[in-house]
Amino acid sequence: MAAEETTTYDACVIGLGYIGLPTAAIAAQRSIRVLGVDIDARVIEAVSRGTIHIEEPGLAEQVAHAVERKMLSVARLPEPASVFLIAVPTPFTDGHVPDLKYVRSAALSVAPVLKRGDLVVLESTCPVGATEQMCEWLAHARPDLTFPHRGDTATPDVFVAYCPERVLPGRTCIELVKNDRVIGGITPACAHRAAAFYRRFVEGDCAVTDVRTAELCKLSENSFRDVNIAFANELSLVAARFNVDVWTLIRLANRHPRVNILEPGPGVGGHCIAVDPWFIVSGAPDESRLIRKAREVNDYKPQWVLDKVRRAIAGHREKGPVENVCIAVMGLAFKPDVDDLRESPAVAIAHALMREPGCQLLIAEPHIDTLPAELQGPNAWLIEADAAIAMADVCVVLVKHRAFLSLDLAQLTGKTIVDTKGLWQ
Repeated sequence: MAAEETTTYDACVIGLGYIGLPTAAIAAQRSIRVLGVDIDARVIEAVSRGTIHIEEPGLAEQVAHAVERKMLSVARLPEPASVFLIAVPTPFTDGHVPDLKYVRSAALSVAPVLKRGDLVVLESTCPVGATEQMCEWLAHARPDLTFPHRGDTATPDVFVAYCPERVLPGRTCIELVKNDRVIGGITPACAHRAAAFYRRFVEGDCAVTDVRTAELCKLSENSFRDVNIAFANELSLVAARFNVDVWTLIRLANRHPRVNILEPGPGVGGHCIAVDPWFIVSGAPDESRLIRKAREVNDYKPQWVLDKVRRAIAGHREKGPVENVCIAVMGLAFKPDVDDLRESPAVAIAHALMREPGCQLLIAEPHIDTLPAELQGPNAWLIEADAAIAMADVCVVLVKHRAFLSLDLAQLTGKTIVDTKGLWQ
């Protein structure tokens, strides 16, 4: 059934996670009346009080101000609006096949309240063709409205576009405003309609293109980064083989005016770099051999780290009989100074260490209050970093949090160290 013609909100944001909530709050600060939608009752309750459920600098103040001014409201279901932004997760299934179930669910929740002149923008990172698939779902749900098709010149009832974010966690509230945006429309009219909306709160350039180019652009950006990280991670394996300190090696190599090797680590995490390349590989397996190999290198690195830690555990046991080996796990987040654990190799490594016989994990992660479900057990504790180091036999650095830089290094004396981030070099 068609929605009423009265528009209650300027914009409706579906999914109040690490991108959706900052986008909703920033738009609300620009006098755009926003309805934020999420299926998680905990999220709805927090935002309705003007508080936040994630850690991001500047976000708490923006949300509190927007809610107080009644420019940001929340609900479990979409309501009529002029613009609908879909920012929901896009995981992959076994075999690294993209799973669009959350996009489909979000689209079908929006469909009942759509009306002529509305704009639907997919912001979730997706495989090429996902926006057109979403458009088909909407058209099937609302046969009383017309939707765009590539090559159309007629003006549709509902405009559909794709506009991914390109932000750095920890700077999201800044970069959602300052960074350029790539906006792809199913038709040129859709792209220009979406660009007009984003220019209301984005200070960077809004580059207009077709929808498939925009989708592949987002995937290409993160695949480029993944390939470069894979080089650094593989180089760390090679350096270890020759008993060369990789941090010194990279520092010296980067003195070349045209060389900029990134830092290696325990793997690659987060919901973008660790996921997006597989969307390209899934859609073009024969043409993306380098992208696939980079993913395989980065996915292997946690196992290499685990092997090093197991050798350290064995070495400690050789010093004399011990009932338990205490392991300080320094960091769980997928990158420094955030609370985001999505796809984090540190979490995977900690989870594997929990299953090591006779080991106790002392986990230091200053950005969370409780351990994730997979790390809750009788042999794992979340404790302060200083205490973890003091009690540990083996210290494993997995994240280069700023909070770890000021630790008393005298406590490391006599302990075995596995430093995957060069924190204590």
